[in-house]
Amino acid sequence: MEIFKISGQNALTGDVTLHGAKNSALPILCAAILIKGTCTIHNCPDLRDVRTTIKILESLGCKVNRHGDTVTVNSAEITDSQIDENVMRTMRSSILFLGSLVSRMGCASIYLPGGCDIGTRPVDMHIHALKSLGAVIRENGSSITCCADKLTGAKIILPFASVGATENIMIAAAISKGRTTIVNPAREPEICDLAEFLNKCGARIYGAGESTVEIEGVESLHPCEHRIIPDRILASTYMSACAITGGEITIHDVRPTHLAPVFPVFNEMGCRLYLDRDKLRMDAPKRLKRVKMIKTMPFPAFPTDSQSPVTAALTVAKGTSVIKENIFENRFRFVNQLNRFGSDVTVDEQMAVINGVKSLHGADVYATDLRGGAALVVAGLAAQGETIVRAIHHIDRGYARLEENLKALGADIKRIKDEEVTEKENNEGKPNICP
Repeated sequence: MEIFKISGQNALTGDVTLHGAKNSALPILCAAILIKGTCTIHNCPDLRDVRTTIKILESLGCKVNRHGDTVTVNSAEITDSQIDENVMRTMRSSILFLGSLVSRMGCASIYLPGGCDIGTRPVDMHIHALKSLGAVIRENGSSITCCADKLTGAKIILPFASVGATENIMIAAAISKGRTTIVNPAREPEICDLAEFLNKCGARIYGAGESTVEIEGVESLHPCEHRIIPDRILASTYMSACAITGGEITIHDVRPTHLAPVFPVFNEMGCRLYLDRDKLRMDAPKRLKRVKMIKTMPFPAFPTDSQSPVTAALTVAKGTSVIKENIFENRFRFVNQLNRFGSDVTVDEQMAVINGVKSLHGADVYATDLRGGAALVVAGLAAQGETIVRAIHHIDRGYARLEENLKALGADIKRIKDEEVTEKENNEGKPNICP
């Protein structure tokens, strides 16, 4: 197993470029199943979750090739409509294959998906939506089988603006019969990116990013070439790392409108932000100021995925900050690990109270999930002494070569083999389990 070894207290300086958005790449790759031909997808990040998605595509009969950050998906022949259970349980976004497979093949059989343990994230809305489109669904507690001769458009009202459910409906309805209307859809930039990809392939999707999405079903889609939007969550993670170290960085390939929800928070922290087209320069103070209140909500509000790294940055802010997590009930799981750095963060249900301390000290910590793991790296960058971050496979799900990019900004961070764990694996044939 691999770990991050960090020697902290180096102010980050320099330039860094964003890779493509994880939360955009995954649904677009799933949607490629609908196209009987080869799609070319640029700016596709080399992430653990992307590799898993590619593995699923290949198991279904697709031919996938990667050259740098460009991935080609040839879905001319789909030979299977069932996904292996072990693969499904490693990634939440695998649920999106349900809509694409039933739409393309008439039937799909999948197991309940896995992913980070940050909340219940039920698939009820996905199932209800597909039933509304005419699919017949059977569940046995661990697997779902979904079949339909031809999906038919319907009006679907989402009780919550679920990103995954919105994506599944858009994908499934793209080559359905008739018109589908989604009321209260998710409005995230990644939704708009998926719609743009599908429309390039000949779909007729209107209103992505607005309060209602209309999908006029078409008979078939054709191949296209598409570039994935930059990762706004990665940008906010770099911003958190810059903020906690008192650094000055320039982030390239940003979309200002995508980052607008986080700008006021960093301004309140005392950071100065300068925008120049697709560049963001950030100058952090020697010590951050507290933030009165942050509430995570669906876009265009503050994103839940940015909450964990920002929480880490606020541990050294002067004063008391409060964060209310409104999306995932277990999003604060990482706080127990964060407090090993000497931070003073208390959690009461969905509310975190962060009493800023003057400094953090190095710690030996475990990543509990993707964004929580990134938060531990952020804390380690500012801590006195040495920090070890374990279970970094969680971090690799959403950050490509994070240590290399941070090192280019002046951080002292290394990815190394955990000799103790490696020896235990050799002796016992299994790795240590993260507590």
